[in-house]
Amino acid sequence: MDRCDVLVVGGGPAGSSCAWRLVRAGLDVAVLDKARFPRDKVCAGWITPAVVRALELDLAEYGRHLTLQPFTGFRTGPFGKEPRLIDFGTPISYGIRRCEFDHYLLTRSGARLFPGQPLTDLRRAPDGWIVNSTIQAAVVVGAGGHFCPVARRLNPRETPEDVVVAQEVEFQLDDETALGREVAGEWPELFFWSDLLGYGWCVQKGRYLNIGAGRLSRSEFPAAVRQFTAMLEERGLHVSRLRASWKGHAYLLGITSTRTLVDDGVLLAGDAAGLALAPSGEGILAAVESGVMAAETILRAIPDYSRDRLAPYVADIEARFGRRGQPNGLARVPGWVRAIAARVILGSSWLSRRLLIEDAFLHVRRAKAFSRSM
Repeated sequence: MDRCDVLVVGGGPAGSSCAWRLVRAGLDVAVLDKARFPRDKVCAGWITPAVVRALELDLAEYGRHLTLQPFTGFRTGPFGKEPRLIDFGTPISYGIRRCEFDHYLLTRSGARLFPGQPLTDLRRAPDGWIVNSTIQAAVVVGAGGHFCPVARRLNPRETPEDVVVAQEVEFQLDDETALGREVAGEWPELFFWSDLLGYGWCVQKGRYLNIGAGRLSRSEFPAAVRQFTAMLEERGLHVSRLRASWKGHAYLLGITSTRTLVDDGVLLAGDAAGLALAPSGEGILAAVESGVMAAETILRAIPDYSRDRLAPYVADIEARFGRRGQPNGLARVPGWVRAIAARVILGSSWLSRRLLIEDAFLHVRRAKAFSRSM
């Protein structure tokens, strides 16, 4: 039987970040994932400077062989209107392809890898856990996304939560897939619904284009995606023939999630913990930060991984991401109020820059506060 100090279930950004930090501290870490990497992972996929700092990424080295698209601004606007350019004049974020990014982080982590092996059995042992009857670990970290099996074990009863649903497609641009109009690589496009409960995007990363939409409403989502596709067609971006290739996923916002995060010898990180940032739903930053925080919690707890010793992780998460289990304030605001707010914000370059781009998507002021606390 294989033995390790920590078994991480899920090799995405949360799992690989956690493993990377633990391996650097000298622990024996294994990562189990049902997929084989590089995996097919569709995502709008941009990383902020906060992610670069947290992971100590060498962008020059990364971009030498992998897709790295500098973003110097965004084009934003409501559906049906020409988006407004908000240009910072310098890179404020970077477009990546998740199939490349996740593989790079997982390989760099230095952990022992068990790819192509879903978690099928998780049993307690006197000194930790037995996983799939083949791996023994003192601690298990659940980082397998929204449907992580470790998260399901920690949260066997489903509770009503606000789930963000999304659909998107990513493909390489060439003469055969020309869509009638170029999307400027340095300026991703964001289109907001008038109720501010979702948005659509067009993000070009080198020779790849990602198109998608996300919304905090399952019942209205199919109609919203059709509306978004129709709007892109009207603007000359011929995407209707790609609809069959779109892939869907779901995730929880950190402010509304009520998932239990720790128990004896187990923690959750990233989307498994339900930590997507509101209102954008951005998950990479939360995944990376929570993965590193989970690792720090484990290191402080050595050699006692009881629930009481791991409990400070919950306080750390709430200190960073805000109090959890709150009602979604935006969704509770009357629709007509949200519509007025959308017109005001999207009609002002200053408000769009500060509230939408800097706060909702780049988390500039939040990131600075975290950097000071590290």
